[in-house]
This record gives sequence, structure tokens and C-alpha cells, in this order.
Amino acid sequence: MGVIVIFALFGIAIGLIIYSVMPRKRNARDSVKRRLQGRRAVDEKGGIRKQAEENVREQFVKKASPMLSRLIMPTSEENQSLLRAKFTQAGYRNRQAPTIFLATKTAVLVAGLLSGLAAGPALGLDLKMTLAVMMFTGGIGFVAPGFWLDTMIRSRQNKLRHGLPDFLDLLVVSVESGLALDAGLKRVGEEMAMVHPETSEEFRIATMEAQMGIPRSEALENMAMRTGLDELRSFVSVITQAERFGTSVAKALRHQGEAMRTKRRQAAEEKAQKTAVKLMIPLVMFIFPAMGVVLAGPAAINLMEAFGGK
Repeated sequence: MGVIVIFALFGIAIGLIIYSVMPRKRNARDSVKRRLQGRRAVDEKGGIRKQAEENVREQFVKKASPMLSRLIMPTSEENQSLLRAKFTQAGYRNRQAPTIFLATKTAVLVAGLLSGLAAGPALGLDLKMTLAVMMFTGGIGFVAPGFWLDTMIRSRQNKLRHGLPDFLDLLVVSVESGLALDAGLKRVGEEMAMVHPETSEEFRIATMEAQMGIPRSEALENMAMRTGLDELRSFVSVITQAERFGTSVAKALRHQGEAMRTKRRQAAEEKAQKTAVKLMIPLVMFIFPAMGVVLAGPAAINLMEAFGGK
């Protein structure tokens, strides 16, 4: 019982620390009231309070993240580069993102172990079962952040894959109208910011790298490496080969856009064909038993009454 009380107090302390650094909704309401009264949107006291809360959060993250991430930090430079590449593919370009991720992974692992340790005595389990529960909850806590990161990577890649054919179509129109390829990439990147922000962001980064002196082919290859998308690698190779052999870039881009649209349509048809197979599980588990009860239930009741009457 004492162990449960200790962990409960520990959880309350962690909750109070998190609550102390969270932004207050009251500050937003006070800001709205000041606007309605014709006063300044942010007074000096509110600004100081907000800045202090932001400083506390930043200092807490900076001090806690290295200590927590040190336990599971990859030792080799190759694994560290792979982790940074995953965050780049997910769209997180902050240099502290891997450290914060590993710190969160360690914190969730410890929380899972502590929750399993507290659940064992509360459920009346013996030592072996308590250890098994701890291993299970700790494993979930260790795997969950990685699963979240993979989900974010797939989501962003799907958005890039969905917006790339539209981007290529507009780029073909720009190039055929007389714009150079660099100017077309810049213009299309700006125009597609509202429709496909992820694709626009990647192309704008490549354009800025080219403007800073990096060769355009190298900037586009860096974009393909950042995203990890096969379609972008194919797009870069098509542009490189068209410039190398002196063929029309517009025609190459047009064919590339048509190929990507065909591939996207085939992927949609593949998902549609898989729907019938995926529906078998709910049909067998939920719909067929209900239909069996509805259809065979009255007959079974009549048989029971008939045999019972005899």
C-alpha cells in the first residue's frame, strides 16, 4: 500500500510541474477582454508572465532532454544520422528534435515501468506477474514514440506524393510559357503553398539552396534525400538526364507527371480491390453472427417449443 501512495504522490508532483509550465487559458480570455475595452492586447505584466513561462519551458526541456536521452542515444554516427534523417523526413528540422524524442522515449519507458509496478500490487499479482506487467507496459512505452515517428513520416510522404503530380503539371505550364526551370520551380513553389504546403516547402528549400550557390542538381538530390520519396528521386533523375542529353525538359516533366498520375490511380485501384478482403473480418465477426441469430433464432425457438411439448 505504501508503494502505491509513493507512486501516486510522484505522479501528482509530475502533473503539477507540467501544469506549471502549461499556458493558461485565462491569459487568452484577459487579452480578449482588453481588446473589447479598447486597451492594449498585451500589457506589460501579461507579457512578462508569458515570457517567463516560455523561458521556464525552454530551460526545462534543455536541461532534462540531454540527461534523459543519454541512456538510449545511438553510439555510432551512422545511427545518429539515420535518426536525424527520419526527423527530416517527418518535417521536424529542429536540431534538438532527436534529443527531445529520445528523452521522451526514456520518460515514457520509465512511466510504463512505474505504472506496471504500481498496477501489480493494486491487482493483487505476485512478483512474477508484476514483473511481466512491468515488461509489457515498459515495452509499449518504449515502442510507442517510434511508432508515432513512423506514422508521421508516412503521413508526410503521402502528402508529398499526392501533391507532386499537380506540382509537375503547373511546372510544365510555367516552363512551356517561357520561364527558366529555376524560375519555374520558385514560382510554382510559391503558388502551391496554399494547396500543397509540404511539397511547396521542399521545393522552396531546394530553390533557396540553388540561390545560395549549390548546383541545382545537387539541391534537388538533397530534396530527394530529405523526403525519402522514390517519386522525387525519379523526378530528379529525369531532370538531370534531360539536361545532360539536351532533350526538352518540359516534355520530360509532362511524361513524368503522367506516370505519377497513373501510379497514383493504380494505388487507388489497389486499395479499392483490397476493400473486399478487409471487409471479411467485420463480416465474419459481427454481421454473420447477427444474421444467424435473426434467421435461425425463430426456427430454433420453434424447435425447442416443439420438442419441449412432447
